[in-house]
Amino acid sequence: MFLILISQKVFCQGQLDSLEYIGRTKQLNNFTTGFNKQLNTYNLTSGILYNHTGTDLNYMLSEQFNSTYIKSLDKSRRDEHFFSFKGSYNISPFLKVGTAFDNNILSDSRKIEINQASVSDATVFTQYTPAESVTLAPFFGYENNRQIGQNDNGPVYGGEGSVDNLDISGFTLGSQLKFENEDISPRKNALRYLTLSVVNMSQGNFSNGVNFQYFLNRKDFYFTADSITSRQFGIMNNIQSRIETNNVLQDNLKYDKFLDVLSLDITGRVMWRTIDRNTKYKPLNLASNSLFDTRINEMRMEFESVAGYKSDFFNGSLHLNYSERDEKHTAKEYPGSNRTFFEERSQIESQKNNTSHRISLSFLGKFKFSGSDVLSFSLYQNKLRYDTPSPLNYDDRDELLSIARIQYTKDFSPFFSSFVNIEGTYNHIVYIYSEKSSNNNVNRIIKLSTGGYYQGKTISSYNSFDVSANYTVYDFEDLLPNYQSYSFRQFTTTDSSRIKLSKNLVFFHYGYLKLSEQGDLKWASFSTHPTRYLEEIFTEPKFITQYENIYFSFGLRFYALITYRYNFDNKIPDSRYRSIGPLTGISFSMSRSLDLNISGWYEFITIDNVSRKQQVNLNMQVSWNF
Repeated sequence: MFLILISQKVFCQGQLDSLEYIGRTKQLNNFTTGFNKQLNTYNLTSGILYNHTGTDLNYMLSEQFNSTYIKSLDKSRRDEHFFSFKGSYNISPFLKVGTAFDNNILSDSRKIEINQASVSDATVFTQYTPAESVTLAPFFGYENNRQIGQNDNGPVYGGEGSVDNLDISGFTLGSQLKFENEDISPRKNALRYLTLSVVNMSQGNFSNGVNFQYFLNRKDFYFTADSITSRQFGIMNNIQSRIETNNVLQDNLKYDKFLDVLSLDITGRVMWRTIDRNTKYKPLNLASNSLFDTRINEMRMEFESVAGYKSDFFNGSLHLNYSERDEKHTAKEYPGSNRTFFEERSQIESQKNNTSHRISLSFLGKFKFSGSDVLSFSLYQNKLRYDTPSPLNYDDRDELLSIARIQYTKDFSPFFSSFVNIEGTYNHIVYIYSEKSSNNNVNRIIKLSTGGYYQGKTISSYNSFDVSANYTVYDFEDLLPNYQSYSFRQFTTTDSSRIKLSKNLVFFHYGYLKLSEQGDLKWASFSTHPTRYLEEIFTEPKFITQYENIYFSFGLRFYALITYRYNFDNKIPDSRYRSIGPLTGISFSMSRSLDLNISGWYEFITIDNVSRKQQVNLNMQVSWNF
């Protein structure tokens, strides 16, 4: 993942369709740094972004550093560094010239396949704007790419283009294009990206938009060659290419404020994707089916419709989604390969072939009986059919999921409001073939919650009480003693309160209590035999005082978890975990430009009534917009 990210330099991009050389929306100058120490993990993150916009000269500098250290028996450290600079000079209102530098480094102390890698490149580019909505930017440069101790160098070249909201005879046209090659012999990386959208705004509130997207990404990776391949070809590292191609065609119809209260949104979408994996060096005298490269073809069709209704009394929407997907895996034969091993690999790949059909229907609604009484509800129904054509794959299954929720909210006064909520979930999984039918089960979840929020001059408090029950029943538990139906029940109460003691002193408390019970379930008689019980308590009372823009806090943090096992109907303590200690924090904010937050706690940990250890936990965050 790191190699894919740094080779595309996506750390300075918001999305795949964000262009690198064509100017983007200016971001705030910002410096951030943060340090977090939790248990035995230390993490440091630091970054800076600086923009300069002048009459003719513009540039942007971005740097990000991430470091993670894990203190254990095998101490490990992972460092990631990203640096980017882009500057341009306006020769005329239509033409810019510029240069860009990027340097990305990965260093990992663990002995893994890829623990050292870096990508560095320098490019020059021009940005030409022949019309207000059209921009072109060709570029050329040089790159150094290091992976598994091997350095590759070569040219980087390509171009970008964009069309932004171009109006042509009532049609709005938008497009983005990117073409990039990295010829770092003996490897080659490539990126192709094209989006095209056409929107027609007709009379009234009707619109029709057609969108097409094409994306190709090729990445070549080194991996350590086996001894036979190494001797035959005289190499230390083999090369694997991964080429992914995506195509999306979409049509969207919108009709807003039909009869002033109705709206309709209909979308049809077709997507097809291929993934090719190719290995450069293949020894013919190696008896294995793992030498064959593979190809994945995926085809997907989706239909989505949303109908909305809005009035003073009721707001609601009906959402329908239907999709079909077909995925095929094939092995690729190469000259001189062993036919027997190829057929073995082809059979292994064919077992991964699958098709799926999914349909879902959801309905959301809200009744406004008055300004203080609101009843909201939601219904969701989903059906999945998953099929595998191979007679050696038994994953074929049907899944049915139903979720319903209803909530009533009442504002008793401007200071106090409360709610009552009930939810229910029904999930049924049925495997078609007997080889996996032992996993067939029905899962039922019921949850009831109530609570309230009080907002006064000196006191504000939120409190909630939840009761939930989770029942999982296997279809064939009478025939399969290893598959036992079970239940999980839980009671949770939560408190978040704030009391203003004086002008600059506030008492704040957050805490919860959870009581949980696990047990064996007999659904037919709806009886349970408890097997495990848990008590979980967390409380964090603290005082917060203020001096101008600085907030200080100090208090206590307590956490306890006690587990019990059952001997017949008697609960017997099984394990005890307790953590207690002081906490403190400081927070500083200045006109939304500078934010500083430091918090931490020192904890004394006791396990099974024996004091085990003491440790410090620290979190620091600094953000400066300048």
